[in-house]
Amino acid sequence: MTDALGEALHLLRMSGTFYCRNELTEPWGATMPDMGDCLWFHVLTSGQCTVEVDGQVVGLEPGDVLLVPGGQQHRLFHGEDAETPVVTTLRHEYETENYAVLRYGGGGAVTHLVCGAVRFDHPAAKHLVTVLPSVLYVRRADDMRATIDLIAAESKAVRPGGEAVITRLADVLVIQTIRSWLANDPAARTGWLGALQDQQIGQALALIHRDPAQPWTVERLAHQTAMSRSAFAARFTELVGEPAMRYVTRWRMHVAMNRLKDRNSTVSEVARGLGYESEAAFSRAFKRVVGVSPGQARAG
Repeated sequence: MTDALGEALHLLRMSGTFYCRNELTEPWGATMPDMGDCLWFHVLTSGQCTVEVDGQVVGLEPGDVLLVPGGQQHRLFHGEDAETPVVTTLRHEYETENYAVLRYGGGGAVTHLVCGAVRFDHPAAKHLVTVLPSVLYVRRADDMRATIDLIAAESKAVRPGGEAVITRLADVLVIQTIRSWLANDPAARTGWLGALQDQQIGQALALIHRDPAQPWTVERLAHQTAMSRSAFAARFTELVGEPAMRYVTRWRMHVAMNRLKDRNSTVSEVARGLGYESEAAFSRAFKRVVGVSPGQARAG
C-alpha cells in the first residue's frame, strides 16, 4: 500500500535560516518578524512563555513546542509590562552566521527557549506546510520527549558542537510536531491531507508527486488505482478540491518554481524535464497557473 502522507513527511527536509538559543530573564519580550517563506518554531525547555500569534494567545509550559507554519509576525513574552521589541534589534552573540545566543531581560526568573526559522525546498513539503493551521501547538508528547530533553540539555551551556546538535534536533522536532498534529487533529483528515491518506487517491497523488513529467491522464491514473474513470474523477475532485488534470498541471508548476531557482538550468530544460514538448507550451501553462512568466518568476 502506498503511504503518500509518509512520502510527504519524508520530503520535509529543511534548510535552516536562523536558529537561536535564548537565556531570558523576567520581564522579557520580543517580536518575531514576518518571514512568509519560512516556518517559525519555538521550544520552551524551562521557565515560562506566552505567545501571541494570529489573534491567539498560548501559554507554553516546559517541553511544549509551537510552530508558526506561515512565518507571520508574532510576540513572545513573560512578565508584567514586558516590552516586545523586534528581535532583530536585540544584541545577539553569533556563533555562526545562522546560529546565535540571545541573553536578554530584566534580571528576574530565567526562561530557556530555543527558536528558529526554517525553509522547505521540495514542492511536496512546501505544499504540506501551506495546509497546516496558522498556529500548531503540541503539549509535551511521549514520542517527542527524548528529542526535547536532548535540546534542553544542549541549551543549558555552550559546548563544542552545540550548534550542530541543536539545529539537527530542532529539525527532527519540527517533523515530530507536524506528525503528532497529523495523527491527532481531525482537521488533518480533510482536504489535501485527507486525500493523501485515502488508499486510492493517495496512491494517485504519490504517482504525480514522484514523476510529474509523465503524460498523466485521468484514464491512466484511474487504471493505476484500479478505479473506473468516472469514479476516480469524481472522488479525486471531492477529496482534493480540484479535477485531477488541473492538479497535475499545478503540481508541475510547483516543481518548475523550484527548478527555476537553479540558474544553471534554462527555461527550455525545465520545460522538457516536466514533459512539455515546447518551451512556449510550458510558458503558457506556467503563466496561467502562477500569474507571471517563467523568466519573471526566476528574476523575482
